Amino acid sequence: MTAVDARILIVDDSPTNLKLAAEVLALSGFTVSTATTAEEALAAIETLTPALVLMDIGLPGMDGLTLTRRLKSSPRYRGLRIVAVTAFAMRGDAQKARDAGCDGYITKPIDTRTFAAQVTAYLEHGRADPSEGAT
Repeated sequence: MTAVDARILIVDDSPTNLKLAAEVLALSGFTVSTATTAEEALAAIETLTPALVLMDIGLPGMDGLTLTRRLKSSPRYRGLRIVAVTAFAMRGDAQKARDAGCDGYITKPIDTRTFAAQVTAYLEHGRADPSEGAT
């Protein structure tokens, strides 16, 4: 399976953001599923086994960071790649996402010109910038 063949689960409570991200990725050849709540995301993850989850932090009810912590604490989902996609772009928010177990962080609004490439990089390298984290 190549990165573009991978199934992506987008979790976002905003219909506009969900539709935009899904369309950009689908046009780039990804197989895309969506969820609007943490509960829907949990059900989808169990049945779909996505290669990557794009997780909105500000979900209603259980937020995205809580869901990420829950997933990453499970041996079954510890290896699941989860990238925070959020409008929270204050100093320290990316670190909070990483501390919760997110493998990366993309700010909203997404850049439709680079979004698919960012997702591909997370699938192939575990991070958006292959040089990120290099020593």
